Amino acid sequence: MVNYCRSCFQPLKIHNQGFLSIFPSKHDKLTKTLTKLYFKQVNTNHFIKAFESKSALKEFLSFIHYELGNTLEEFKGAIHQEEVPGPFESYSLQTIYEHTFHENTVNIIKNGEFISYLQPIINMDSGDIYGYESLLRVKDHSIFPSQLFEVARKTEMHSILDKKAREIAIESRTNRIPQGIKSFINFLPSTIYNPAHCLKHTFQIVEKYNVDPNDLVFEVVETEKIHDVQHLKSILETYREHGMKVALDDVGAGYSTLDMLSKLRPDYIKIDRMYIQDCHISKDNQTFLLGVMNLAKELGITVLGEGIETKEEFQFLKEIGIDLAQGYFIGKPSPNPSLLLFDKEHRQLAGL
Repeated sequence: MVNYCRSCFQPLKIHNQGFLSIFPSKHDKLTKTLTKLYFKQVNTNHFIKAFESKSALKEFLSFIHYELGNTLEEFKGAIHQEEVPGPFESYSLQTIYEHTFHENTVNIIKNGEFISYLQPIINMDSGDIYGYESLLRVKDHSIFPSQLFEVARKTEMHSILDKKAREIAIESRTNRIPQGIKSFINFLPSTIYNPAHCLKHTFQIVEKYNVDPNDLVFEVVETEKIHDVQHLKSILETYREHGMKVALDDVGAGYSTLDMLSKLRPDYIKIDRMYIQDCHISKDNQTFLLGVMNLAKELGITVLGEGIETKEEFQFLKEIGIDLAQGYFIGKPSPNPSLLLFDKEHRQLAGL
């Protein structure tokens, strides 16, 4: 049996026919369920059953899922073509279940063509384009981004997808974004186990496309799920050692609270949308925003307000001196951005 670190995870091969092995670990309910399905017992901790089609495999897994519910993650299994295989990869039953029922999306993650949509970020003082946030999209638009990332999470392929997203974002600068304009690129800290090793591919891509590292801002997402602050700090330091900038997303939500700013010292922070919405009339939001800005100023951190959708929100943020702005009021994500996307009409509306 071969077990791989999740950072090196490769998608399961769902054969048209073959064998499903399950290792119940002396769990009575699972053992009884496998007996009902006429699995052959190899030993006390190994049951096996042949399947003649993917439909048959789905039926087995559906029944097991119905019987065991959310406990599938606790048990190991494998799919193989030989009844008595050599060394094989084992996965949780939950992972096998998700791969089987999301095979098409898994194939898109593995082999699909992707592009970056770019959403403009402007300098609040001048209204000029400061940078773009890179947002991963499937080229043929066959699946929504939210679905893509959800399946990647369920199938443990988020490391693969996250690495592809970084590569596409860096590549997309070529002939589209001039030097000096920043690219804000999302990354999932939970997929980076050893920064020096896991980010090596990203740094090679930067060199391959001759991108100035100073133009890249790597933006932490899913911050509410991070508990190891030292590990996150080591990731951010690894980016900085290679000449790149770092940002914290969704500041104010979940984990990314103000007390973390002094510990992590990011170059940029992006304020969570909940504090931007109606900021011109919400006293609570105003108190939070002013507190963030005062702390950020002390620490030398650039502040970006994201999710700006109205003239009133924009004008209030400009009045209190926020550094950068992003949102539908300024420009929607597009495959073909323009440096003049924040047009004359919007500049006049915003008082620029």
